[in-house]
Amino acid sequence: MKVTNDNDQTHGTALQGMSTPPVVSPAEWAVAHQQMLVKEKALVRARDALAAERRRMPWMAVDRAYVFEGPQGKLRLVDLFEGRRQLIVYRAFFEPGVFGWPDHACRGCSLCADQVAHLTHLNARDTTLVYASRAPQQDIQRLKARMGWTMPWVTITDGFDADFGVDEWHGHNVFIRDRDQVFRTYFVNARGDEAMGSTWSYLDITPLGRQESWEDSPAGYPQTPPYTWWNWHDTYDSAGGPDPAWVAVSDAGVAAFRAHDAET
Repeated sequence: MKVTNDNDQTHGTALQGMSTPPVVSPAEWAVAHQQMLVKEKALVRARDALAAERRRMPWMAVDRAYVFEGPQGKLRLVDLFEGRRQLIVYRAFFEPGVFGWPDHACRGCSLCADQVAHLTHLNARDTTLVYASRAPQQDIQRLKARMGWTMPWVTITDGFDADFGVDEWHGHNVFIRDRDQVFRTYFVNARGDEAMGSTWSYLDITPLGRQESWEDSPAGYPQTPPYTWWNWHDTYDSAGGPDPAWVAVSDAGVAAFRAHDAET
């Protein structure tokens, strides 16, 4: 006799009425997986090629003096970089008139916030992520504390959102700076925002990319060997350079991956 629970009606019988794929033997499944893997690897390579094109997009100089409000007071756009070379600004909707106000931000923007990876890894690649809304700082700090979010989050005080295409809908704007001169390099919104959240998805939309030696980037761009710069998020500041033991591990991993790709 089957033991039932309250979830059976929504979970235990979820496959009934669905036109599901065939059930096959392990050998047949392995063949199907290999066929899918070929297509998936082609997609990865196409994604890498697209990111290489993105790194060659023209830049747009930002000449207007935008002003934001942070926990400690007024900030310029260049201040949002926090001394780093690259900046990603996500326009999150949290303000009067937005669904959820004042207890919550927009559900979609909140889902995006829940996906944000540990920012130390992004910072290690000379990149800062900042969220921006029109809510006052006291409300933003209250929301961050409630939801457990730790990313920098500033208040928009002027036409930044309208000028950069995020006055009505969310989106990520990407910038790079040369000292105090800021340039806009990329913009992604709508379904493109769904992929954001991992360290890699953020770096792939930046002008410098992941900054790893396998990437196709313009001459002179900063690059280091893959994997070797990776670290525990609480030891980046104390590490003087790649740990030789970790370099040996990562080199072995690279060799194994390449051998597997060749076999595939």
